[in-house]
Amino acid sequence: MAPDHGISGLFRRPRPIKPMPGQESVWDYPRPPRIEPRSERVVVRLGGQVIADTTDAVRVLETSHPPVYYLPLAAFPPGALIPVHGTTFCEFKGEAHYFDVVSGGVVARRAGWTYPNPARGFEALSTRVALYPRHMDSCEIDGEHVTSQDGDFYGGWITKRIVGPFKGGPGTAGW
Repeated sequence: MAPDHGISGLFRRPRPIKPMPGQESVWDYPRPPRIEPRSERVVVRLGGQVIADTTDAVRVLETSHPPVYYLPLAAFPPGALIPVHGTTFCEFKGEAHYFDVVSGGVVARRAGWTYPNPARGFEALSTRVALYPRHMDSCEIDGEHVTSQDGDFYGGWITKRIVGPFKGGPGTAGW
C-alpha cells in the first residue's frame, strides 16, 4: 500500500504489515470502530493475584489500533476497581470514567476505564471495563501473554495474531 500524504504533506500513513494466515492487520479494522464479542479465555493478574478470568469479553476494533478488550465488571472481585475522578471523551464511544485497579497490595492508578453511558452502537460497553495491560502483572488471551500498545493513552492488546504498525508510539499522532 502506498503511503498517504496528510493535508500538509508532513506525515505519511505507514505501510501496513501483510498478515500471515491466522493473523489480522489493524489496517483492515474499521473507522468508526466496531465491537466484537469474543469467547477466548482472558486472564488478568495484578499484585500476584488473578483479578479477572472470563470467556465473556468484547473487543473494540479501530483502524491502526490493536484491539482493546473490555471485560464484564462482574468478572472482578469486590474492591478491585475503585472509581476515581476525571473523565476523557471519545468521539465514537462517549465519556470514559476511570478506575484505580487494586490487588495484592498493588494500586495501578487510572489503569481501567468504562463507558457507563456510551454512545449509540457502543451500549455493550456500559457494563464492562478495559485495562491498560502495561499496568497489570500480566494479561493473557487463551494463554498467550499480551504486549501493550506503545504510548500512555491507548490500551490496545497485542498478540502474535495482530500485525501493525500500531498507532501510539512517537510519530504516530497523525495517522
